[in-house]
Amino acid sequence: MKNIFTSRRLVIGVIVVIVAIGAITLGARAHNSEKEPSLPVRVISDVSGWTSNIVNAPIRAVKGGFDSIDELMSTYQENGRLTKKVDDLAQTKVQLQVLQQENRALKDQLKISNTLTDYKVVNAVVTSRSPNSWQTQLIIDKGTNAGLKKGLSVMGSGGLIGRITQVNTTNAKVELLSDNSQGSDRFAIRVQNGDGETVDGIVTSFNQSKNLIVMGQITSSVSVKKGDLVTTSGLGGVTPSGLYVGKVEKVGSDNYGLSKKIYIKPATDFNNIPVVSVAIP
Repeated sequence: MKNIFTSRRLVIGVIVVIVAIGAITLGARAHNSEKEPSLPVRVISDVSGWTSNIVNAPIRAVKGGFDSIDELMSTYQENGRLTKKVDDLAQTKVQLQVLQQENRALKDQLKISNTLTDYKVVNAVVTSRSPNSWQTQLIIDKGTNAGLKKGLSVMGSGGLIGRITQVNTTNAKVELLSDNSQGSDRFAIRVQNGDGETVDGIVTSFNQSKNLIVMGQITSSVSVKKGDLVTTSGLGGVTPSGLYVGKVEKVGSDNYGLSKKIYIKPATDFNNIPVVSVAIP
């Protein structure tokens, strides 16, 4: 019985091969012929197409299943990444709250106030700058309507550039650190050397030819060198501490050699100030 079934399978296989070869041959002839295919050719073509659809249907289903699994895995992975981002954001928010609490506690302990964290920042655009006062002042497009007041500190893209001296409803005048007039307000600034020691003083003038801020009224004998950072000290209560001013360029003395002077390279180019930021308590 086993041999009989084996012979039948062999016969069926041979017949299928012959039919397939015949279909291919007839199809090729019909393709090359300009006449309409004969009935046997059309029947064989229809049967072949139907058989192909039956065979390809499971393959398409399997392929679609794999595509769906890939999309599902991609969605799962993306969901995992988004969940991690949400968790990281929540953790960052908690850390920020803790740091704010620690910051307030340290300020109370050290009796420090008026740092930059106690201020909000309002951005403004420079709308006017007169050639006659290019090195001394500029006009910005924010005023009392944005909460600006006289005396507030103004920063450029790199650091401190000056303070507000006049405020209108929709604009304000800013006096620059490069202003050498006698009536200009002077900032209290601080130099910190590599050992963490500090030297306090004030901005006494601006060297126009060398583009350097001059720090005077220095009473400390602490040594500073080129490259040490300079910031506002916050002394006086008007200007927040920690505003970046620039870096020490050199250390010298006045014309009489009696007092120390520190020359500072400003963090901002005073000739190119398109936008500013104002620190508001």
